[in-house]
Amino acid sequence: MSIRGVSLDTVLRALGRPFVEIVFMPLGDDVFVDTVVFAEVGDLARPKTQDVESSELWLTVGVGEADLAAWLNRLDQSGSAPTAVMSKEARDESVQAAAQRAGVALIAVHPEARWDRLLTTIQGVLEHSASRQDADAIVFGSDTDLFELAQNVAALTRAMVSIEDERSHVLAYSASGDAADELRKRSILGREGPREYLRKLQEWGVFESLRRSDDVVEVPAHEDLAIRRRLVVPIRRISEDVKGESGFSSDLLGTIWVQEGPLPIAADADRVLRGAAAIAARLISRIRDAPSNEAIQIQRLLGVRGGGVDIPSLAAALSIPMSGPAMVIGVASVGGGGLPPAGELVSSLRLHASAFHRESLVSAVGGRVYVLFPRTQSVKSTVSWTREVIARLDKVSPSGLRAAVSSPVSTLAEVAKARAEVDRVLDGTSGDVRVTTLADSRTPVLLGEIMNAIAADEQLHDPRIDALDVYDRRNGSNMRESVSVYLALSGDVRRASEQLRIHPNTLRYRIKRVEEITDTDLSEPSARLLMEIQLAASAPR
Repeated sequence: MSIRGVSLDTVLRALGRPFVEIVFMPLGDDVFVDTVVFAEVGDLARPKTQDVESSELWLTVGVGEADLAAWLNRLDQSGSAPTAVMSKEARDESVQAAAQRAGVALIAVHPEARWDRLLTTIQGVLEHSASRQDADAIVFGSDTDLFELAQNVAALTRAMVSIEDERSHVLAYSASGDAADELRKRSILGREGPREYLRKLQEWGVFESLRRSDDVVEVPAHEDLAIRRRLVVPIRRISEDVKGESGFSSDLLGTIWVQEGPLPIAADADRVLRGAAAIAARLISRIRDAPSNEAIQIQRLLGVRGGGVDIPSLAAALSIPMSGPAMVIGVASVGGGGLPPAGELVSSLRLHASAFHRESLVSAVGGRVYVLFPRTQSVKSTVSWTREVIARLDKVSPSGLRAAVSSPVSTLAEVAKARAEVDRVLDGTSGDVRVTTLADSRTPVLLGEIMNAIAADEQLHDPRIDALDVYDRRNGSNMRESVSVYLALSGDVRRASEQLRIHPNTLRYRIKRVEEITDTDLSEPSARLLMEIQLAASAPR
């Protein structure tokens, strides 16, 4: 049986009510999609949107009702339209009328729903369909096994289930009925629960219990806030090496929450949740530790997995053109700080990149995330887009984000070269400029590479600098700092003494002592250049 894609009803069931709701479905249940497109206002105005594939599901992000209705009306006139459109403006009558004329299914999205969560779940449904012969059998999201686990736990406990990571972000959830309380709705929407209730959880010691114990914790109902009774169990990485004082693994991966519905939670729910926590730990660890097949293919294209690379096969597998120019963007943290969880950053970057270029690819490698844009050669527009995205995502990183944009390469075979270029830039810059290129940062990059080469080769090390350091240690002086500032300011005694907060004559004396200690004549330009390089190469980092 050939796969036609995934039924739209399957996608909607994976997302769940009340987060999405059908407004208009022209073809009933016989609607299938195989591609999700993230679109902003600018995308709707581009000529390429007139040539829309019929199997696409469009997420219209930040698009007002007037712009959306106008776009749908243009699709009606062009005779080419996507299968379905999701919008937070789908309740508008003009939008509904335009969707009906265009024959497009219209799905209303909850006003507080996070688009990145919707996109991740939909992509998971579509990607998983490739491994199933019966597309209608697919009912779960990006972490398919986690969604299935949530459904199974819900059935066994007679309750509603959500699986969250260690930062309280929902990874998977079971179907929600009318009994879903406000906390569950807001959690699935990616929003913070009522602050008063969160304070209650702190007072009741719920978070402390989850941190210190593997036991199932009962959380009573809060009638004033209309919060129902819950059970919660921690999910911990299964490890023989990492043990806390209580004898259990201390690597918390997340939690499983069970909300009571119309029926009381099953009496054996504790046993079910303990077993589910063990399964969830394996699933989450597998998801985090093992890159997807697509990620491996992208990494091979980027040249980070070694060995020969079959460019035609990779291009075909990734559905990107083999010919034409390409560019690579590398994203890293500022000042060596940590990146946000790779999955979140990759998901956010993929969402923004797909709006800029539909054939874009994103993958995390080590402490960096790379974006590949096939058929792209405009440095100006790519740098501009990167600045906008880094500004948007900067707040999600503990220390901020920075990025390097490569020069265009002529074919996919040179993508590894482009990736190496952005690595050079990221290695040689600190993040004072958040987005840069090799052309704009060649001086710090080349100087950094020269410093590294000198530091790594003992034969390039000048022992006279060691003599200066020995003198400082023995005498409690700061000759190294004095001569470093003096040379950095091109021998300007007045400015250097002001920066060092000493008298100019004191600085002159120190420079003379440096010349004596190192047997160097700093009146010679070559001697000054060499000493400045040696001091920089041997400076603590």
